[in-house]
Amino acid sequence: MSKMKVRFAPSPTGPFHIGGARSALFNWLLARKEGGTFILRVEDTDRVRSTRESEENIKAALTWLGMDWDEGIDVGGDNGPYRQTERLDIYKKVTDQLLAEGKAYKCYCTADELEAVREDQLAKGETPKYNGHCAHLTAEEQAKYEAEGRPYTIRLRVPTNEIYAFDDMVRGHVSFDSAGVGDYVIVKSDGIPVYNYAVVIDDHTMGITHVIRAEEHLSNTPRQIAVYRALGWEVPQFGHISLILGADKKKMSKRHGATSVDQYRQQGYLPEAIVNFLALLGWAPEGEQELFNQEELIQAFSMDRVAKNPAVFDIEKLNWINFNYMKQLSDEELLKLCLPHLQKEGFAPDSLNAEQTAWFTMFCSTMRDHLSYGAQIVDHIGLFLSDTVFLEEGHEEELKAVLKEASAPTVLAAFRDKVAAMEEVVPDTVKAAIKAVMKEHDLKGKFVFMPIRVALTGQMHGPDLNNIVTLIGKDKTLQRLDAYQNLLA
Repeated sequence: MSKMKVRFAPSPTGPFHIGGARSALFNWLLARKEGGTFILRVEDTDRVRSTRESEENIKAALTWLGMDWDEGIDVGGDNGPYRQTERLDIYKKVTDQLLAEGKAYKCYCTADELEAVREDQLAKGETPKYNGHCAHLTAEEQAKYEAEGRPYTIRLRVPTNEIYAFDDMVRGHVSFDSAGVGDYVIVKSDGIPVYNYAVVIDDHTMGITHVIRAEEHLSNTPRQIAVYRALGWEVPQFGHISLILGADKKKMSKRHGATSVDQYRQQGYLPEAIVNFLALLGWAPEGEQELFNQEELIQAFSMDRVAKNPAVFDIEKLNWINFNYMKQLSDEELLKLCLPHLQKEGFAPDSLNAEQTAWFTMFCSTMRDHLSYGAQIVDHIGLFLSDTVFLEEGHEEELKAVLKEASAPTVLAAFRDKVAAMEEVVPDTVKAAIKAVMKEHDLKGKFVFMPIRVALTGQMHGPDLNNIVTLIGKDKTLQRLDAYQNLLA
């Protein structure tokens, strides 16, 4: 077989779905693993819904995810054009050939006539399919329809006694009886080819060797094989990957939350994490490793470890993976990820001065271990900006008990005095002050840390206390320490 060549061929009819991204990824990984070619083309024959805006969204998402293409839109190649609407002449040439060879024919049946046949077949308990009315029209009958000005479609003449069998890379041996296909429309009355026809011509003329796509396309395969056989073309190797289900085991949809790649980008997920997560949706690597960088994924990926069973989209798993990738970010990179979310909600100005940059950098770094994705940062900033402290809901009595410890008033008063005396409140000076309180009052750490944390945050646990005090700032720290008695009310 020639060098491996795969493609991703989305329809630009809306936001780029996470399922499409996984299909693209599996194709891309296989091409990179085998030293093959990855093509990006666009199936835009749905002229009503297809938009260049959606096309740009798809390209931007793939680029963001780190998937480059060797041939296709933008980069060109020897097999273009790469938009179906720019390939109509190619389709017409093939159609003319099929008509000339008697392997396709014009169908003049109206929508009403077709519906009447369909209803009759259903009433008889038959599977609806075209009854072949126009398959053997005489020249006179055809001339009569033409004279009436009847619009026509073009149907493929499908044999009734063939088996369309193939070895699917995921599902193993699959076969369909051609009798169940029927003579289906390959060109609509407006001259636009249907998907199952155009895709075959595109794949053949572009030299595609392997077609990896979603399971929902499995039922399209016999129609496509019928075209391959009619034209005497070699059939590529197919691989149909499983559906992606939500946590409720139903097909992934908007009710499960974010479904497009761009939504996850906007929420502050990292592209490396999304790619890692998508790879594990339906593919199982050897061993126990779950975190893979791009090169590791390429080396480990193989179609023989892609599962037949549906993959469940586990948001907790995605959050865990993204959390681990976020841990690897520098403080500056973390700020870059989180800052837009703070700005969007009005917690940070559009432009930061040096002092503000330092504060927000420390804030994001301090909250690092509490973030699964960038947008979560806004859930934590209220702690540092509020003038009032509230006890964490559900833990009120436990928190009050800390403040009622016999040593708590002494600790808080001593710490307040030390903060008041500070020329600069920074982690080192806060740390030194806490140690001094422990030493001066001969108290273990717990009896010093806990009341300070509860009085300042209303929480028992949280990020580094030295950083918290620094971020709250001198004035607010003193204010909260002075008001801690209110928490006991």
